[in-house]
Amino acid sequence: MDQQDAWFPTTRWSVITLAAEHSTPESTAALEQLCRTYWYPLYVYIRRRGNSPADAEDLTQGFFERLLAKDYLGDLTVGMGRFRSFLLAAVKHFLANEWDRAQTQKRGGGRVIFSIEEQDPEERYHFEPADDVTPEAIFEQRWALTVLERVLARLREEFMASEKPGLFEELKCFLAADQAASPYAQISERTGLKEGTLKVAVHRLRRRYAELLRAEIADTVSDPREVEDEVRHLIAAVSR
Repeated sequence: MDQQDAWFPTTRWSVITLAAEHSTPESTAALEQLCRTYWYPLYVYIRRRGNSPADAEDLTQGFFERLLAKDYLGDLTVGMGRFRSFLLAAVKHFLANEWDRAQTQKRGGGRVIFSIEEQDPEERYHFEPADDVTPEAIFEQRWALTVLERVLARLREEFMASEKPGLFEELKCFLAADQAASPYAQISERTGLKEGTLKVAVHRLRRRYAELLRAEIADTVSDPREVEDEVRHLIAAVSR
């Protein structure tokens, strides 16, 4: 068994499959996870297509409501590839063919998985790149950054549950690929930990970060062999 098979002993499509089920606490939680992960990337895509903030919010919410009403997730099967690609194709179809702007269902009119207000999308949108970035490219960037944010949050929770409180904030800079000379001496002075102990903690932090990233991506691809390609795609999207 190679290293990748050790990480993913069976085909992973778990979050998608679970979200497609109905009326269980587990499926509701999985569906909420998907909506939270992809809500803002889709909002940015729709916004960049020339829609106003209010229309973009309504259309994004309407898209998820249509996704649920038509049970599109139930049609997904192993072998259909990457969920982000399916989602982008679906929202393009939704905008082009299935939603008359004048009949857009306003927020709160259908099944709401979580509060839109939690997203604060337009405040975030002001920090997006210039308008020459295509809607597709900005969707990919936001998807990648959202995945990394989720991984970092999970890593912080795990680390702080087992390590000295506050140490994560000292060490998270070492996750950056362009990290310069390691300031172990300064961190050692601030935390009271030996440099050797800090280096071991950083090694564990980096290893676990890589594991969590691959696990996060594995939940939205239908074949474990696609994980490494998707990681490379994520890195390329963030680097644009």
